[in-house]
Amino acid sequence: MKELIAYILQFGNLNQQQIDLILSKSTALNLQKHEYFSEAGRTPKQVGFVVEGVLRGCYYNNKGEEITRCFISENSLVVDYLNFEAGTSSSEYLQACTNCTLLVFSKQHWEELSKIIVEWDPIKNKMVQLCMYQKSRKGPVISQDATSRYLEFMENYPSLINRIPLVYIASYLGVTQQSLSRIRNNIR
Repeated sequence: MKELIAYILQFGNLNQQQIDLILSKSTALNLQKHEYFSEAGRTPKQVGFVVEGVLRGCYYNNKGEEITRCFISENSLVVDYLNFEAGTSSSEYLQACTNCTLLVFSKQHWEELSKIIVEWDPIKNKMVQLCMYQKSRKGPVISQDATSRYLEFMENYPSLINRIPLVYIASYLGVTQQSLSRIRNNIR
């Protein structure tokens, strides 16, 4: 819980009573590897904060291929916020790449914080902007060769290389798992 509070306090000041209220509105959620935090075709119902683990945002293209769009790791919000706010169905999945521990807020509790804590909306807006920026970060440029894309991935996500399955990294890079294995062997 201290991680969540440290994260929130980056974006504004709150007193102990407000902090205690925020914590009282959150609940712990454990996701096993491969479980979904939210699914395409369903309305997102909660906002999560990743305490431990890695999730990925993914979707299926028009050929039915699974595409990994982003990775979300510790000390980050995880939510399909536009659909969460609008109460509409998501077009992507948020899936655990590893076993994950999150603190989650239901839609009701998330909205209650805005009604009770005057300073909450500016803080929430900054957190959501960062979350949306992290999720929208463009994947590797496909015009780059695969080795360059992998080296860029290693630079951008050094802590993820040995934590998540290669199949997800390959999907993110737009290469096959076999190609990724060859690239990794050539780099060593």
